[in-house]
Amino acid sequence: MSVRLPRRSAVFAGGLVAAMTLVGCGSSSGGGSVAAPSAGGSAAAVTADSALAARLPAKVKSAGVINSGTDASYAPIESIAEDGKTIEGFDVDLGNAMGAKLGVKINFVNSPFDSIIPGIDSGKYDVGFSSFTPTAQRMQKVDFVNYLNNGTLWAVKKGNPGKINADDACGKKVAVQKGTTQVDDITARSKKCTDAGKPAITVDQYQLQTDATTAVVSGKDDAMLADSPVVSYAVVKSGGQVEQLGDQYGAAPTGIALPKGSPLTQLFADTLTALIKDGTYGKITSKWGLDKLAVTSVDINKV
Repeated sequence: MSVRLPRRSAVFAGGLVAAMTLVGCGSSSGGGSVAAPSAGGSAAAVTADSALAARLPAKVKSAGVINSGTDASYAPIESIAEDGKTIEGFDVDLGNAMGAKLGVKINFVNSPFDSIIPGIDSGKYDVGFSSFTPTAQRMQKVDFVNYLNNGTLWAVKKGNPGKINADDACGKKVAVQKGTTQVDDITARSKKCTDAGKPAITVDQYQLQTDATTAVVSGKDDAMLADSPVVSYAVVKSGGQVEQLGDQYGAAPTGIALPKGSPLTQLFADTLTALIKDGTYGKITSKWGLDKLAVTSVDINKV
């Protein structure tokens, strides 16, 4: 999957999370919650780097566009703006800054999360900005340039009416977004339940993180798992109808997905390094409240 700060509508009564879009699948270092970012303003102007731009593949240089698969349902990392069509968020600001540094446009295409890596593998997308947690399985198809650290958080309806204990959710109903690392997490927890002779966890998988959040607000599910920035954002934007349960766990990087063996991989790593050095990266993480998740150096395929 796996925090930017668009101004979104609060959760409506009756469990409808209208406009609150939450992509990804990941985990982060450190404990506690991650502050939700505040919207407004754009990242500082970025100076193009001719040496980096010269390394673009001829096809990309000619087109002037890099197409990114992006699941815009994972605020504040990526979501749909109030105009109902524009994709915004941390990933968008970072991608736009990288594009400006390379002298090309990053075109963000709203896509189901679990279709993005297959789309990169087939050539439909050049890259994937969508809060991906690098895993050995995913790296069979794509490479990753890591740009954040991230963690997983649990969330429940206000007051925890289901009396959820994250360490023993046996017999409970838990919502996750389809295709995320949280699916593996909760599936493993359910197996521990059944191995111990306890009831399995009912794992409800949703195409959109927004729908998982709605299921918790409405009471359909007892709890949810998601990237820590996403849960923190949901707590704020739900107007108190959702609350964090426990601290984040499962430290892991978050990466931009690129075709396996693509020359863009090292180029993206070097471009991101340049943005860290010139201060642009820091301004973007601050804008979206992600300072605690920021990296100081760039790794490729680090898990």
